[in-house]
Amino acid sequence: FQFFWLSLNVWLFGKTFLLYNQGLQYYYLHQMLGLGLCVSRASASVLNLNCCLVLLPMCRVLLAFLRGSQKVASKKTRRLLDKSKTFHVTCGVTICIFSVLHVAAHLVNALNFSENYNEEFVTLNAANYRGEDPRKLLFATVPGLTGVIMVLVLFLMCTASTYAIRVSNYDIFWYTHNLFFVFYMLLMLHVSGGVLKYQTNLEEHPPGCFNPNKTLRQNLTVPKAFEELFPDYTTEPFPEDLAVPEPFVQNSFVRVCSEEPKFQSHFPETWFWISGPLCLYCVERLYRYIRSNKPVTITSVISHPSNVLEVRMMKDDFEARPGQYVILHCPRVSALESHPFTLTMCPTDTKATFGVHLKVVGDWTERFRDLLLLHSNQDTEILPIFQQRRYPKLYVDGPFGSPFEESLNYEVSLCVAGGIGVTPFASVLNTLLDGWKCYKLRRLYFIWVCRDIESFRWFADLLCTLHNKLWQENRPDYINIQLYLSQTDGIQKIIGEKYQALNSRLLIGRPRWKLLFDDIAKCNRRKTIGVFCCGPNKISKILHKLSNSSNSYGTRFEYNKESFS
Repeated sequence: FQFFWLSLNVWLFGKTFLLYNQGLQYYYLHQMLGLGLCVSRASASVLNLNCCLVLLPMCRVLLAFLRGSQKVASKKTRRLLDKSKTFHVTCGVTICIFSVLHVAAHLVNALNFSENYNEEFVTLNAANYRGEDPRKLLFATVPGLTGVIMVLVLFLMCTASTYAIRVSNYDIFWYTHNLFFVFYMLLMLHVSGGVLKYQTNLEEHPPGCFNPNKTLRQNLTVPKAFEELFPDYTTEPFPEDLAVPEPFVQNSFVRVCSEEPKFQSHFPETWFWISGPLCLYCVERLYRYIRSNKPVTITSVISHPSNVLEVRMMKDDFEARPGQYVILHCPRVSALESHPFTLTMCPTDTKATFGVHLKVVGDWTERFRDLLLLHSNQDTEILPIFQQRRYPKLYVDGPFGSPFEESLNYEVSLCVAGGIGVTPFASVLNTLLDGWKCYKLRRLYFIWVCRDIESFRWFADLLCTLHNKLWQENRPDYINIQLYLSQTDGIQKIIGEKYQALNSRLLIGRPRWKLLFDDIAKCNRRKTIGVFCCGPNKISKILHKLSNSSNSYGTRFEYNKESFS
């Protein structure tokens, strides 16, 4: 996809380059600036397109509406919505690449405006005189100064978006990325300068034509036929009321014009490109702010092994579907920072409680845990409603859609989780516990890989309860549970007699993915199986590759992957 999008932008760059290189309305400007004109305008067209589209993947409410309202009926088309983050990053990279071209071209243009100053076309010049310092064009004009500041803002946003900075200090990424609003405001000012102009009277003054009424003729070569008919032309202007001789008009080397060329700045097309998406994004952010303005009621906080915290809460009129995620904001932790977490429990008709599990890694989650728990070494804290004053205010924005909403829409689904990546599937399992007959899903393969045995206790009770329920309903084949312990010193078991059903499904080592896919394909011939993965990139790449490979059983695997936008 990234290669296709980059190729599309290169094609747009080439078409715009030819337009400015061959267009007659840019003839005089091209004579002054050369290829710098073509490169700057071509790169600007690509930047307009990408600055327009880069905001759309961040409209989470719009994406959730398109997915949940069934406005997009095709399952394949809905899967494209899951590529929103990839599309956002691709547009961002494209903006960086073509911004370099745009800046380089305008540096050349500033130099050419100064060196190629033309007194015949004063309105066409950006410089005030020949030899003017090009730095004045960069720092003393609105287009130049806004362009310099935008380059600095874009540099901060791009460098802070790298994986190393996002992992080491997420705050830097968060705060610098919100400079996008400053970038867009500067962009709207940048294009209003009207530095590059085009000719408006091509019919009255074709480029390269001869104007007999021209008073500045020091660089003009007068045709020989015209000198013979009007020998005094070199000292006096051509009479305006005298018709031009027919032999001169018919001269194949001369084109006569009736007036001087007129130049005009382009209307800022960038406003058309970015105003719509920018307004849509701002309206959505306002809607999200109003929707999440009321804090939730935290009903319980549970500390699980391996630094995992479970938060259960309630909120009026909150509805969510299995697989969706929410964004948590705690002002006492950070005034502006917020983070997405997948729902592990969704509200139903019988209970209004919903919850999330979060891994305590990083400053934000550590401060959040310390505020929620009275003592950080305390395993569990479940308080009654009337004592909720000790909990900090917590705001929930969402819910938002994710690929795992589709897991219940396949007849057969394969769900693979790595560590804390099990959270999206927990809400699916909780939903099946309330009732599975109303969904299309008839067989679920659940694979969970963890490094330590204690991690399985996060949802051990849920798995055992669902397993026992299906056995009582005579559907033991509805769910196939396989737990893999990747790092161990020997045979281990999940402590507790009630976990005997899980201990029999606990395997040591890592899954043999190829054999697993072959076995699933053999048991589900000529069916379409949804593959859902939330875990390390290494596992994701393996599953993606196996999903795209063919098999002899006519089984087709459709790959889906969690990606917070």
